[in-house]
Order: sequence, then C-alpha cells, then structure tokens
Amino acid sequence: MDYLYITLGLLGLYFGAEWLVSGAVATARRIGISPLIASLVIVGFGTSLPELLVSVRAALTGAPGIALGNVVGSNIANILLIVGLAAVIFPIAGWDRSVRRDAATMVASAVVLLFLVQYEVIGRLAGIMLLAILALYLLRTYMWARRTGASLNDDVEVDVEAMPVWKMGLLIVAGLIVLLFGAEFLIRGATELAAHFGVSDAVVGLTVVAVGTSLPELATAVVAATRRHSDVAIGNVTGSCIFNTLCILGATAAIAPLPVSDGFATLDVPVMLAASVFFAGMLFFAPKFHRATGVVMVVVYAGYIAYLV
Repeated sequence: MDYLYITLGLLGLYFGAEWLVSGAVATARRIGISPLIASLVIVGFGTSLPELLVSVRAALTGAPGIALGNVVGSNIANILLIVGLAAVIFPIAGWDRSVRRDAATMVASAVVLLFLVQYEVIGRLAGIMLLAILALYLLRTYMWARRTGASLNDDVEVDVEAMPVWKMGLLIVAGLIVLLFGAEFLIRGATELAAHFGVSDAVVGLTVVAVGTSLPELATAVVAATRRHSDVAIGNVTGSCIFNTLCILGATAAIAPLPVSDGFATLDVPVMLAASVFFAGMLFFAPKFHRATGVVMVVVYAGYIAYLV
C-alpha cells in the first residue's frame, strides 16, 4: 500500500498544481493583473505548492524529517540530477546574467540554511525571516524586470478568452482539493515506507519524496534537452532552489517549528551548499556544462543516495 499511496500522491500533486495554476493565471489575466505579477507570484508560488503542502503536512503530522528532507533533497536533486541529466543529453550553454544573479541568491540562501540547521529547531522566527528574504528577492526581481523590460518565464499557456469564469473557479477549487489529497497520500506512503525498511523519515524525505516532487522539473529538463534547449533547465533549477529554501521551508517553519536531526547539519545541507557553489561557479566561470560534467554530477548524486540508503 505504501507504493500505491506514493504513486497516488505524486499524481495528485502534479495534476492539482497544473489545474490550480491554470485557473489562477486565467483569473489574474481576466481581472487585469499584470502578466509580470502573474508570472512572478502566481506561477512561482503555484508551481511550488506541491512541495509546500507536502512539507507543511509532514511537519503537522509529526514527520519533520520529511518536511526538511523534501526541501534539502529537492535542491540536491535539482542541481546534480536534473542539470546533470540535461547536460548528458545535450551540453548546456548560453545562459544570461539574470541566471547568474539568481544563482548567487541560491548560494546565499543555502548558506543561511546551513546556519539555521546548526540549531536543534528551525523556529517560527527563522521561518518568518526566510519569508522576508523571499519577499525582498521577489521585489528585486520585479524591479529588475520592469527596468529592463524583460519578461519572466511563464510556462503556463492559458487561453483566457476561451475559458469561462465557472471553469476558472472549478480549476482552482479542484486543484486545491486534489493537491491536499495528494500531499496526504504521499506523506502516508512515505512514512509507511520508512517504517517498512527501518529507515528514518528524513532519509525518505531526502530520497523518495524529494525526487518525486522534483519529477515535473526533471521531465521539463529532459524534454528541453532532447530539443537542444538544455539551458531551460538552468533557469528552472535556480528558481526552484530559491523557492524551496525561502518559501517552502520558511512557510513550513512559520506554521510548525521543525526539529533538526544531526545528519542535516553534518551531511545533507553541506552537500546541498557544495552543489550550489559548484553550480554557481560553473554559471559564472565556465562557458558551458559539457557531457562529461553532467556525467560526474549524476554519478555524485547516485553516490550520495547510495550512502543515505
């Protein structure tokens, strides 16, 4: 049953997020909200909702290891597995300065997290601090986009004119309901899986849950790479890692303080920080991610997972 719960949970999270974001973006455009705001806030938060609901639900049901492991494990998987696979399929080159700016923010947020996990609990005050940093990041991104006339990445295509109001509302409500059930099923399956194999909920959060909630980003990166647009993975990964650390962890800790097990301070978050520094260093100083680099990244990720289990 644990595998069935995990499968149903992942499907619910995927489709729930798709419906919710489509309905929310259509509603925002219908009532005249700026496309820039819709892209930055609604799509940004909406695509992070699966991870957010999983982490909050895990924290509230007494599985803080899954909540924190989901964030840390997703970031590690985003960098080493997703970017690595994309580079193996087709070498990555051609990113712009905005990606480098976001990469610096990603490293800074990882440093903040490394500091926070040195304590026994990530409390509500720390969560509020992370959310405040996120607000500053969003404001800076918005101001930069307005100043440069750039458009933020919006992968959600919605035909607003053809969508009736009732359908917008139905998508939003149905998306929220399916998301909630998806999070519940995934947490139930993950905790049962941890008990079955005799491992901690943190290990399951760092592996099964983290990879599962990163599957949409993985699918996007693989499809983009096969079409020789591997650079798409770069922007998706930097944005996802920032939202994971600042939004998901911040909101979760603000709702339910998170006890920190020893492994996060001594292994998992340092691995995440090292991966972030390597990734940012490549973006600043290397002309491209070669296939050999991608292979090394995937092998390092496989070694990390093998060590955990």
